[in-house]
Amino acid sequence: MSTIAILGCGTMGEAILAGLAKTPEAPDVVVVSARRQATADRLAARYGVEATTHNAEAAAKADVSVLCVKPQAAKHVLDAPGVTEALAGKLLISICAGVTTSQLAHWVPASAVVRAMPNTPCLIREGMTVVSPGPRSREEHLAYAVSVFEAVGRCRVLDEKHLDAVTGLSGSGPAFACVILEALADGGVRMGLPRDVAVELAAQTFQGAARMVLETGKHPAALKDEVTTPAGCTIAGLLTMEDGRIRSILARTIEEAANTASTLG
Repeated sequence: MSTIAILGCGTMGEAILAGLAKTPEAPDVVVVSARRQATADRLAARYGVEATTHNAEAAAKADVSVLCVKPQAAKHVLDAPGVTEALAGKLLISICAGVTTSQLAHWVPASAVVRAMPNTPCLIREGMTVVSPGPRSREEHLAYAVSVFEAVGRCRVLDEKHLDAVTGLSGSGPAFACVILEALADGGVRMGLPRDVAVELAAQTFQGAARMVLETGKHPAALKDEVTTPAGCTIAGLLTMEDGRIRSILARTIEEAANTASTLG
């Protein structure tokens, strides 16, 4: 398993492709497929890979295929003439939200299947991916999938039953985080900061806080308490957030996204 094909190289597929292209030790993406010839031509020119509009052709040229199409299109792509044969005896990694490994194994009965849920920060090698083994996958298949996504960020292995929640939290999470970041920047603008400065301050604050959680191992509540002094400005702002039921709203946001993810397949 040394070469990769990305089938359906849209937004998420290109994020994975771009991340792997920046990683010298990453597996080699040799071919990608896209629905439109113009997209295929752009990908070939930008990343120096072979690009085609034929999924079967792409799958035949690589040891491992990463399926990056919309969940509703997964069956159609895998049922297309020649695709099942091109994937036979190989590893298929699917990032299709809501599409189970049992469904995938039924559509490609001669392939090993691993399911993955990455997110768009893979583009800058700051992704978060969870992978789950499926039918006919062995330890080496799972290890290979982990190595692919560790090249573009962090990766964990979990049982498949958790993947809808993962999709709601880390898969959709960058969009939710950007809304919160934008709102904080708006607050800075309201108080007189230039827009570009407010966005930079909010973005770096998000990044710094996240790195502190990951690198110190401390609970977010502990880090929050460390900067919340009596009668200070932080506690005043925190109480305003609590007045708006922000914890409940954000938790319900993940719940709703996860529930929707479960229906996509």
